[in-house]
Amino acid sequence: MQLPDDLHYTTEHEWLRLEGQDAVIGITDFAQESLGDVVFVELPQPGTVLKAGQTFGVVESNKSVSDLFVPVAGRVVAVNDALRDAPETVNSDPYGGGWMIRIAVESVDAVASLLDAEQYRSHVEREQSR
Repeated sequence: MQLPDDLHYTTEHEWLRLEGQDAVIGITDFAQESLGDVVFVELPQPGTVLKAGQTFGVVESNKSVSDLFVPVAGRVVAVNDALRDAPETVNSDPYGGGWMIRIAVESVDAVASLLDAEQYRSHVEREQSR
């Protein structure tokens, strides 16, 4: 399982990379492996205002359909339109080309409440041992 140390994570298996006042968000390597082959991604329109923990989209795989949850509050400033034609990018490059949305973060301080890589690794290990 790939787990970049410079990202922030959620217990719902999203990652967040802070870039100034913006955050790029996607799903973790663990999430994409659990889902299997991603065949469809539904994302919000730019301009959508989201509250922390709110559903921002759906990812559909050959195994299931899963909601996507935004880690922090903000306004969607960009979506990865390339995923419409190539949703499998989420599987092949979850931390790069498989990013999903970019938001203008309401409060950068809220990012501190997310998990770091080691905390997320421990969370996944606990989940797998259940």
